[in-house]
Amino acid sequence: MSPSLAWLLLIVSGITDVAWALATKKSAGFTEPLWAVVSLVLLVVFIALLTKALTVLPLGTAYAVWTGIGAVGSLVAGILLFGESIDAVRLTFAAVTILGVVGLKVSS
Repeated sequence: MSPSLAWLLLIVSGITDVAWALATKKSAGFTEPLWAVVSLVLLVVFIALLTKALTVLPLGTAYAVWTGIGAVGSLVAGILLFGESIDAVRLTFAAVTILGVVGLKVSS
């Protein structure tokens, strides 16, 4: 597999991780059966994609990128879909996360 394909799989895995977090939230502690099943399916998908990407990519950088996608994506989703608070402090730390991920990617 080419590094470009591995990065693409990693990005899709990160986005799937955000979808998993949303489904897990909607499952209400796995008391909503449909959302619980969706959550488990998304979990399997993002782990499979992450595992495949890690066969080619450097672990530290790839995991940081993947975690950043999940963290910032979940923050944005929480704000947009669940009315979670948005303030300068949260946005500043999201920006720091993005800067760290970009820095790791550029330096690898």
